[in-house]
Amino acid sequence: MRKPRIAVPIGDPAGIGPEIVAKAMASNEISDVAECITVGDKRIMERAVRFAEVETLKIRSVTNPEEGDYRPGVMNLIDLSNLGSNEYEMGAVNGKCGRAAYEYIEKSVKLALDGRVDAVATTPINKESLKAGGINYIGHTEIFGALTETKDPLTMFETRGLRIFFLTRHVSLREMLEMIKKERIIEYVKRCTKALKQLGVENGTMAVAGLNPHSGEHGLFGWEEEEEIVPAIEELKAEGYDVEGPVGADSVFYQAAEGKYNSVLSLYHDQGHIAAKTLDFHRTIAVTCGMPILRTSVDHGTAFDIAGTGKASEVSMIEAIKVAARYASNIYCP
Repeated sequence: MRKPRIAVPIGDPAGIGPEIVAKAMASNEISDVAECITVGDKRIMERAVRFAEVETLKIRSVTNPEEGDYRPGVMNLIDLSNLGSNEYEMGAVNGKCGRAAYEYIEKSVKLALDGRVDAVATTPINKESLKAGGINYIGHTEIFGALTETKDPLTMFETRGLRIFFLTRHVSLREMLEMIKKERIIEYVKRCTKALKQLGVENGTMAVAGLNPHSGEHGLFGWEEEEEIVPAIEELKAEGYDVEGPVGADSVFYQAAEGKYNSVLSLYHDQGHIAAKTLDFHRTIAVTCGMPILRTSVDHGTAFDIAGTGKASEVSMIEAIKVAARYASNIYCP
């Protein structure tokens, strides 16, 4: 069995993406589990290598993944040469950086769609820079959805064996309450179950988190459980889906982390984010499911306040590549 091949776009050049990529590629943890092909700009990565203090890392320009030298200490880089180091400042919003970051993603997705890499592990991009660069997407998920012609990609968080899906994400709490509907829950449990099977997770029970305190206490603290969530779960069980709930949100994530459930359907953004990041902030990885390709990502931003200082941690980047390699082994690798 060969090692999975992972494309790694370097993210927004003005952020910490290039630095954490350089540090990750210098780590033996990566070369042990995957063959990585970096997509970016050589001048940017040479600069990142210096302030990351990993000067022993050799940058090797290649035109395709098949030319790569995947020995430890070598970064195989597809150099798009699309941004000069004098065209931007570290830690600042810049439209040229936003467009460059998009082009790194675009190239990585094409490599995956063409079957030349097995997955993509992404680094942070900046929403303001994207907009300033004329890229009209709010973030990675929307970009990947458009480039792969996927209508509504699923987001799954994983950290230390805990897997979390999200029924709703970037909406206000008030708007979220209007989205807690039986039909939506049924649809998402079915889609999440399919995504888990595609990742090689065949067995186990999915838990649906409760919304209100104590899952509403039969209507004492809210009606959503009784009118929407419970009926959805009953219908899913009748169709043969292995699902339980609503399980109180104050305990369901702990129970899933201990192995009682194979995943949790979180009902809103912070409900699941807080659980995952409290368990292990740096090793919380986003996995985008339901697309024709596999994508993982660090779950932190561009950290403009420390960009270029050498202080950024590569732990999340390494973990994102590891998760991509593990699931790619289940899906793509012979």
